[in-house]
Amino acid sequence: MPELPEVETYRRYFEETSLNQPIADVLVEDTKLLTTDYDILSQKLKNKSFIGTKRVGKNLFAQLDAPFWLHFHFGMTGDLAYFRDNEDKPRFARIIFRFANGFKLGFLCPRKFERIGIIENVDEYLKSKKINKDALEISFDELNDILSHRKAPIKSVLLDQSTVAGIGNWIVDEVLFQARVHPEKLSFQLSDNKKMAIFESMRFVIQTAIDKQANYDEFPTDFLIHARGWGSTQMAQLIGKCPNCNEKVQIIKVGGRTTFLCPSQQKL
Repeated sequence: MPELPEVETYRRYFEETSLNQPIADVLVEDTKLLTTDYDILSQKLKNKSFIGTKRVGKNLFAQLDAPFWLHFHFGMTGDLAYFRDNEDKPRFARIIFRFANGFKLGFLCPRKFERIGIIENVDEYLKSKKINKDALEISFDELNDILSHRKAPIKSVLLDQSTVAGIGNWIVDEVLFQARVHPEKLSFQLSDNKKMAIFESMRFVIQTAIDKQANYDEFPTDFLIHARGWGSTQMAQLIGKCPNCNEKVQIIKVGGRTTFLCPSQQKL
């Protein structure tokens, strides 16, 4: 599933390719992917231009030269592709924005879990969906206040988008590993030092993932993500092992989510 780093990469790609170009038409293969009626969507977007973007967590908002935004939700496998000729049309480009200059932006929806629609106010939308501040924007004091009042396991708390927006399963595991915090530790029982460690690790892990464009092979070798076996075979020697102490990684369930941790370095 695209998480914050992937969506940030999409946002930058969108800005590099699709701003300030009048939209000539919107082609939609499956209207079930829309959260706005197709006729309304087409009418509102035609002859308008995207002029900016905003990302909050996993949500991408494209600002138009009009009093509304277009919201992209990338579901499980969504992506964007900018192209010109029909023979270059990417597979699964089920929604296509055709620009007046002849180029097109395809919203790729392989599994049809992706969604797109018009919203009038980003802040009101986020509030209605109980999505808190982005993980790179929330302050330590704000996060500390939330963590201090939650009695659930810290992993479950961090996965809750009302705590902080944009942190998915592998990111939480990585953050807690880097902070040396057991994922089942109750949030309100964390010391101030551990909460600061979580805050700093969260920013470090996410910024690293963005800088590497979510290419797992390029992540530092001391990242727990390599134990998952993702990426190419060059990191195969790290699969199932703690990158720091070489101990076998423990795999448990926390809140129903598969969780990786080092039992030596993350004590409950």
